[in-house]
Amino acid sequence: MSYYSYNRGGFLSNLPPAVKNIIIINVCVWIMTYLNEPLMVRLFALHPLKFIVWPWQLVTYMFMHGGLWHLFFNMYTLYFFGTVLERVWGTRKFLLYYFVTGVGAAVVHLAVQWLTGDFALTVGASGAIYGLLMGYAMLYPDSIMSLLFPPISMKAKWFVLIFAGIELLTGITNTGGGIAHFAHLGGLIFGFVLITIWKKKHTLYSRY
Repeated sequence: MSYYSYNRGGFLSNLPPAVKNIIIINVCVWIMTYLNEPLMVRLFALHPLKFIVWPWQLVTYMFMHGGLWHLFFNMYTLYFFGTVLERVWGTRKFLLYYFVTGVGAAVVHLAVQWLTGDFALTVGASGAIYGLLMGYAMLYPDSIMSLLFPPISMKAKWFVLIFAGIELLTGITNTGGGIAHFAHLGGLIFGFVLITIWKKKHTLYSRY
């Protein structure tokens, strides 16, 4: 008699479908970017002067990353928070939320770029990831979250508020160069608005 079960599917088999496939696509796009960075950046990164002609960049920028650590931290956060939200909402609703916050983050970031004259390219899933943080905090506001650095623990609602304040401050003061702070804020804002709408319609926990 065996006391242990062996899962042939491995790590990915334990993930809900949307989270699993988003991780796979992000890894594949990172490999493709490594093989031909100029082409991938030109076509799929978010360019404030080209997205009107190539509107798919509002979505594809979310699947590109500036390096392995950038990819790792975003996918780790997606795994942790996205898995919880997809199991609550179901795959379709989770995907709607993910892409609304990701595209919303791009819209906010582009607006700030046009106002400031900063026309740098943008890549990364961070806007949607911050949307997931907002979603988790609004569903589980009193759950305890722990940081590795600094090593502190706090309720999810305070965690998100502090992060929002940091992003706003660093964005206004233009510190932490190379980070799209207003995209992060955009993800938080669109996540908050979408969940607020669902709450008012009493559809927060309904599945599509």
